[in-house]
Amino acid sequence: MGKSTKQVLREKVARRDGLIVAGAFNAMSAKVVADQGFEAVYLTGAGLTNMHYGVPDLGIIGLRDVADATLRIREAVPELPLIVDIDTGFGNAVNAWHTVRALERAGADAVQIEDQVFPKRCGHFAGKAVAPLSEMLDKIRAATDARTDPDFQIIARTDARAVEGFDATIERARQFAEAGADVLFVEAMTSLDEIRQIPQLLKHPLLINIVVGGKTPTLTARELGDMGYSLVLYANAALQARCWACRKPCPPSSATAS
Repeated sequence: MGKSTKQVLREKVARRDGLIVAGAFNAMSAKVVADQGFEAVYLTGAGLTNMHYGVPDLGIIGLRDVADATLRIREAVPELPLIVDIDTGFGNAVNAWHTVRALERAGADAVQIEDQVFPKRCGHFAGKAVAPLSEMLDKIRAATDARTDPDFQIIARTDARAVEGFDATIERARQFAEAGADVLFVEAMTSLDEIRQIPQLLKHPLLINIVVGGKTPTLTARELGDMGYSLVLYANAALQARCWACRKPCPPSSATAS
């Protein structure tokens, strides 16, 4: 019997060599990710919000939106490891527990949960606020308790860099790891120096998010892998390409061309 997608993802994370994770917002975009040869796919909450509701990433979607999209993507690309964005966990620690159970049943191999207050904001927007550390630690513990497969991973994201500064952010991330997070994600770093320091300071599997036009300087996946990052996320590259293509004028068809 072959390895499960959860086992494959855990092995890839352990290599810490900058695996590219491509974002998708529906089943079709996930199939494009697979067809282009990417080895893991990420269901982006921002992309799901933008594409299905036409509004910014401001905590609009709920668990049912995410669970339905997870199920469709899993059916479309059964061969790819699937990471799912669950924003703040859709409530408190009890809600986070039920969220993990629901998404594991729907086909997720990992979830990413963040420490913003509700309603959250896109990680690269101004005006963010973070929840008390104890609240986030309770959610991480609940999430790890909820999984039924030990290879299902919890990715814990902190947005504290924009709120509490770099040193406090590192301390938060360390405590996330102690609470049981499998992968740490420091969102919206603002300098190359911070990007280089984080793998040296945390000594834990890491995800980094590269957003075109965002706050984090852009490096290649190879450069980030050499620094020790496990996963290099391009959450909304497909969404940005889709929006760009929709703005391009359609060429006249043979039926309408004069």
